[in-house]
Amino acid sequence: MSTPQLCSSLLKPPSLRRSFYSASTHLLLTNPTAKVLSFYFCRRSLVTVTAMDKSNTNATEASPEHVAGIWYSVPELRLRDHRFTVPLDYSIDRSASPKISIFAREVVAVGKEDQQLPFLLYLQGGPGFESPRPTEASGWINKACEEHRVILLDQRGTGLSTPLTLTSMLQMKSAEDLVDYLKHFRADNIVNDAEFIRVRLVPDAGPWTVLGQSYGGFCAITYLSFAPQGLKQVLLTGGIPPIGNGCTADAVYRACYGQVVLQNEKYYKRFPQDIALVQDIVNYLAESEGGGVILQSGSMLTPRGLQLLGLSGLGSSSGFERLHYLFERVWDPIIVPGGRKQISYYFMNAFENWLSFGTNPLYALLHEAIYCQGDSSRWAAHRIRAEHETKFDAVKAVKENQLVHFTGEMIFPWMFDEIHALRPFKEASQLLAEKKDWPPLYDIACLNNNKVPVAAAVYYEDMYVNFKLAIETASQISGIRLWLTNEYMHSGLRDGGAKVFDHLTGMLNGKKPLF
Repeated sequence: MSTPQLCSSLLKPPSLRRSFYSASTHLLLTNPTAKVLSFYFCRRSLVTVTAMDKSNTNATEASPEHVAGIWYSVPELRLRDHRFTVPLDYSIDRSASPKISIFAREVVAVGKEDQQLPFLLYLQGGPGFESPRPTEASGWINKACEEHRVILLDQRGTGLSTPLTLTSMLQMKSAEDLVDYLKHFRADNIVNDAEFIRVRLVPDAGPWTVLGQSYGGFCAITYLSFAPQGLKQVLLTGGIPPIGNGCTADAVYRACYGQVVLQNEKYYKRFPQDIALVQDIVNYLAESEGGGVILQSGSMLTPRGLQLLGLSGLGSSSGFERLHYLFERVWDPIIVPGGRKQISYYFMNAFENWLSFGTNPLYALLHEAIYCQGDSSRWAAHRIRAEHETKFDAVKAVKENQLVHFTGEMIFPWMFDEIHALRPFKEASQLLAEKKDWPPLYDIACLNNNKVPVAAAVYYEDMYVNFKLAIETASQISGIRLWLTNEYMHSGLRDGGAKVFDHLTGMLNGKKPLF
C-alpha cells in the first residue's frame, strides 16, 4: 500500500484535459496464476434465491412476492413500478425471516414497452442512496434505453425500499437492536435482492447486465463473486473496491488522504482568494461560544465540521465552482453601524443541504462497514487522519497561516455529536465501528476465474475510489477490460453519461476491440 505522499505523486497525470487515449488505456487483465476452478463451482453461499418456474415469464403477473404497477410517462420515456417482498435475512429459513419491501423502477424508451429487450440493472452509489428519478430521456439512461430495458433499483433501506430514515430507525428499542438490523443492509444482501428480482422479472430467469456506479460497482463485484450465473455483462464506473480479507478501510484512507490533499491544492490554485476567506471563517467559528455556531437544525458548525464540505466540493465536476460560490455568501452584510459580524443564514442553510445525513443517514452509519470482512473498522478515517493532523487541523493551520484542508469521503465519530440528525445513533455507530463478525463480500478465487465480460472506467484522479487500489483489485478479476482516463472525475457517469456508457459497452461488444 502506498503512503499518502506516494499516492499524491502518482496522481499527477501529464494532462488534466485529455483522456489517455492509447493502447495502454484499454487493458485486458487475466490471471494466469489463478487456481483452476470451474466457473460453476464458484462459491455462492450468500445467495439463496430459488429459481422461479421457467414457465411463468409474465413480469406483470401479480404475486404475493411481486406487484407490478401500470405504465406512466415522463418525456420520451415510459416507466413502471415494481415492488417485491423479500426476506430481511436470507441466511435463515425464508418463512422465519422478517420481510422488507424492495422497490425497482422499470424504464424503457417510448413505444418499446412490449419489445423483447435485454435487461440492465443499475446499482446506485452510496451506501444509503436511492436510484435516480428520471424526469426526461437524458444522459446514460437515454443511451441505455436505446437497446435495453433499464431497472433502477432502490437498494434496501433507501428510497422506497423500506427506507431507513431518521424516524424509522428510532422505532428500534436499543442501539443493539438497530445494529442487528443494519447488518443486513450491505452489498451481500443487495445482491440477494437483485437475484430475487431477476428470477421474477427477467423472462425465463435469464441473466442481465449490471451497471454499477461507485458503491454500486462494489455491489457488482460482490455479484460477480457469489452469483455470476445471474450476470450477462458488468459495467463499472468508478466502482472497483479493495477486496482483501479483514477490514480494508485503513488502506483506503491511507491512499485517499493523499488525493484529498492534492484536490485541496488544486482548489486553492483555482480560487486563491478563498485561502484567507476560509481562514477567517475558521477563526470566527473557533472563537465563538462553544467553539462553533448553532444551526437551525440544532447541529453545531465547528471548524472541523466546516472541513466536511470537501466531501461534495472536491471530488466531482463543478464541485470547485459550487464550493467557491457557497463561500461568496458566507457573511451577512452589516447594514447598521456597529453591527456585529456573523455567518449568514444563507450559508448555514446551504451547509446543511450540502450534507445528506438528514435524508440519507445510512451513508454515515454503514460507510466504513462496506470495507469489512471478518474484522472491525474502528473508525479508520479518524485514526488515519491523526497521521495527517499537520494538514487537517484547521485551527492550527490558521495560526500558522497555512491552507485549511477540507476532508473527503470520510466519516468521523465526532459527527455523531455535532450533526443533530446523527446524534440519536451515536451508540449504534460505535457498535458498528467495533463489530468484527461481518460476513465476506468477495470471493477472490471466483474472481480469478471470472467468465463474465466486465468493462470498467477507472478515473485517474478519483478522490473517492483510489486509482491504485482499483488497479490492484482489477488484477484479480480475470478478463476485465479497463478504460483508464483523467477526462472525468468520479462523477463521470453523471457528467458524460451517454459517452461513458457507450464507451464501456463498446469495449464489450466489439466496437473497441483489443489492441
